[in-house]
Amino acid sequence: MEAATKEKFLTLWKKYFNDAELPITFYYSDEEEHAEKVEPGSLHRCIIGALAEVRKGRSLAFDVDGVGCPGGKRYLGFTDTIMPDFEYFLSCGIPGKLEGERYKKSPEMVKEFTAKHMPQIKAPGRFIVFKRWDKLEESDHPEVVIFFAEPDVISGLFTLASFDEVEQNMVVAPFGSGCSTIVQYPYLERDSESPRGVIGMFDVSARPLVPKNTFTFSAPMGKFVSMIGNMEESFLITPSWAEVQKRIK
Repeated sequence: MEAATKEKFLTLWKKYFNDAELPITFYYSDEEEHAEKVEPGSLHRCIIGALAEVRKGRSLAFDVDGVGCPGGKRYLGFTDTIMPDFEYFLSCGIPGKLEGERYKKSPEMVKEFTAKHMPQIKAPGRFIVFKRWDKLEESDHPEVVIFFAEPDVISGLFTLASFDEVEQNMVVAPFGSGCSTIVQYPYLERDSESPRGVIGMFDVSARPLVPKNTFTFSAPMGKFVSMIGNMEESFLITPSWAEVQKRIK
């Protein structure tokens, strides 16, 4: 991570977003010395819950065994399998055997959704390393930046993501688990001709693990560097943003 980019963002973030929470980042690596290795069962089984530690400043490296949730293993790229009876788990469940989340109307609909609209990634390293922005070192190479933020901050990031783009939908909100919207989907955007930002944290099962007014905005690093470069000529310098900024703590 270039020190100049790191410091530039820290300065501009403070200038335009006050004391809003800093983003976290992730990248894949075969080396665990970049961060503390997560031991199985030592943190919340849901990645969203486990990342509360990273948001506080603790740098963590997860391997396949450090991720407690089967869905998390898949959405972080450590396996390409889905849990048994997934079509029932995401829909109506199986009486006496499996409680359904009821996020889709029927098992058949889940099967079609899985076949047509459920992408996957393959982890290119043994570990996925999560670090808060201010903890990044020159030896780190973040691939995605993730904000856990209130709506006013999300509005700023959403608008900034479209500042230098003609296309209408430069930010998307795909249906998916909390971890898929901060890892899988923004990671896939890296290879896009016009990488998009991803808004997430609509996962009802994971929402109790974040404050009630918190959503996520994630973007691949290349897109985010462009966003940093645009900050001081964008709407952030206008009286309109100054009115919003007053409400950001």
